[in-house]
Amino acid sequence: MSELAHKKRYLTSFQIIILGFAAVVLLGALLLMLPISTQSGVITPFNEALFTSTSAVCVTGLVVQDTGSYWSTFGQGVIIALIQIGGLGVVTIALAFTLLSGKKISLKQRSLMQEAIAAPKVGGIVRLTGFILKATLIIELLGALIMMPAFCQDYGLKGIWMAFFHSISAFCNAGFDILGRAGSLYPSLTNYVGSPSINIAIMLLIVVGGLGFLTWEDIAVNKYHIKRYRMQSKVILLTTALLILLPALFFYFNEFMDLPVKERILSSFFQSVTPRTAGFNTVNLAAMSTAAQGIMIVLMLIGGSPGSTAGGMKTTTFAVMLANAFAIFRKKEDAHFFGRRIDGSIVKNAATIFMMYITLFFIGALIISVVEGLPLGTCLYETASAIGTVGLTLGITPELGVLSQSILIALMFIGRVGGLTLIYAALSTTNKNLSKLPQGKITVG
Repeated sequence: MSELAHKKRYLTSFQIIILGFAAVVLLGALLLMLPISTQSGVITPFNEALFTSTSAVCVTGLVVQDTGSYWSTFGQGVIIALIQIGGLGVVTIALAFTLLSGKKISLKQRSLMQEAIAAPKVGGIVRLTGFILKATLIIELLGALIMMPAFCQDYGLKGIWMAFFHSISAFCNAGFDILGRAGSLYPSLTNYVGSPSINIAIMLLIVVGGLGFLTWEDIAVNKYHIKRYRMQSKVILLTTALLILLPALFFYFNEFMDLPVKERILSSFFQSVTPRTAGFNTVNLAAMSTAAQGIMIVLMLIGGSPGSTAGGMKTTTFAVMLANAFAIFRKKEDAHFFGRRIDGSIVKNAATIFMMYITLFFIGALIISVVEGLPLGTCLYETASAIGTVGLTLGITPELGVLSQSILIALMFIGRVGGLTLIYAALSTTNKNLSKLPQGKITVG
């Protein structure tokens, strides 16, 4: 009996997170297959329901059926519920129900929550969870209220539902829209290219959702005293600002020449914000130059910040890689930010994540290009959108075969749960080998 107890294996936090996401994806797919989920009352094929559910839970936005014209109000309700669960995280939602029921939060649950939101310590995790839930509710409500007049003017009372749907979708960096109708499928927000309220509300929701919960806490606690912020929050805010401003300037001076100045400014900033990692668009992406599409691919791969509703390799990974490169150029031993040294293990993790995303993004595009007979550049855009959980598309996703759709499903799932989470879940072991092999020399560069 003792031997059986000794062999008993417990799931790690990483494995629980992955299984939780997978379970929600499967449940969502089964619900979306029901005839009540579609406007025509038909049963949706499993592969299409699975793709849509994965895209919603992984807050991506890639779709094989137009969300506004294909799915019923019930189906759209399922999708927005999946987006909310995926954006906040399965663990956060489960912990919220535990808190509401008045039950005591165990140490295991606290540790799980710490891993889910990338918190530095277990202490104060329950208070932080409550803060996240309250802030999410307030931000999504404000976003809906700002957009409601524009949507109600165009759609009547249905505009209330549309305002809430798009507010949640934007805050969770999902990119799903329900504006498509027969004759104008997959329009995203192209009809609102000149609407300041819609553009500004969506952009703010995307940015706030992608900053990360710990950065929220820093801002809420320390207000304008930036010197008191965590180093990570400073890195996230600076990197986010640069990744919005620099591409926006490029887009303004090289794209959208035919638009009036106001719409050109809004379009430039919107297309700079949305690739990280929301998936809305206010212009025809296929009409943009290849240089602009290349910039958007980079932005999609970088994504948002740790512990946020966004995906991608994360702003901190990108920043650490840059800081390490600058340190090597200056012949410094360690990378650093704001007078603080970066531990070597963090640099290794960043390099691993970077290589994983680049490899999966390229191999996935290569396979799709060969199977579907499509240009590699177009396929790279779709796979970057999938693994970055963005949802932007050049229009090929609905036409892809089952194999190509399966590749995008896998990339979306990996992009949402995180590469390192998958590695730790698959290779978790308590056996640690402290011995080292003899050192060898190798020249790089």
